[in-house]
Amino acid sequence: MSPDEYCQQKTVQSGSSFYYSFLFLPSERRRAITALYAFCREVDDTVDETTDESIARIKLAWWRTEVAAMYRADGVPTHPVMLALQPHLAVYDLQQAHLQAIIDGMEMDLNQSRYLDYPALKSYCWHVASVVGILSASIFGVTDPRTLAYAEKLGLAFQLTNIIRDVGEDARKGRIYLPISELQQFGVTAADLLNARHSDKFEQLMAFQAARAHATYDEAYALLPQADRRAQRPGLMMAAIYRAVLVEIERDNYHVLTQRISLTPLRKLWLAWKTYVRA
Repeated sequence: MSPDEYCQQKTVQSGSSFYYSFLFLPSERRRAITALYAFCREVDDTVDETTDESIARIKLAWWRTEVAAMYRADGVPTHPVMLALQPHLAVYDLQQAHLQAIIDGMEMDLNQSRYLDYPALKSYCWHVASVVGILSASIFGVTDPRTLAYAEKLGLAFQLTNIIRDVGEDARKGRIYLPISELQQFGVTAADLLNARHSDKFEQLMAFQAARAHATYDEAYALLPQADRRAQRPGLMMAAIYRAVLVEIERDNYHVLTQRISLTPLRKLWLAWKTYVRA
């Protein structure tokens, strides 16, 4: 298959909510965002699917050389994702530093599995999500620099939602992203998460997390200039889907320790279409 076909297959197989927003883009932008998403999936899988930490680090180092090769005049990347992404770098002003920062974020998962406080967690979220938001917004179309601030904040909101949704799944992998200081604030222990002990204290902790995520969505929306709103519809579609997941988690009283709450594909498509029309 061609590099573009490889990226398309990678995106579809992931089952990500992002896929539904890509469907509404013009073909050239759709190819670019699909290649970017496939890159993110590849480096994320490098950490999640490699049991030997030393091997994971070697693989991430290899991805760094692939990214660097895309930007060198004599560089020749070899992976199909890089071959698919390379033609779009100059067109959409995709910065090497941002792509390398995503790899930095994946490496953070190898370096630590706990975060002391919210500022430390925000640093992680910037690397694995806010930077992706900036790159994505650049592909969708930017005429006002404030749009990149919106995209950065929206990426944070997405990652905060992911953390809430995946608390149980992450705990089973030995990772706890909820800040230690906030666990202590609500009287929830790491052992409670690792052993899937749902309690009133846990619900209060998660309500606090959800309120912060909702506030972050609202802060992001307030930053989006009207001039770029139409171009940024794909990001708004993603936000509608992610926020709907957050609402479902709230309605289910935060039973996320033993299950992963999600939306049906039909509902995701409906939310994407509704947002596309309204935006």
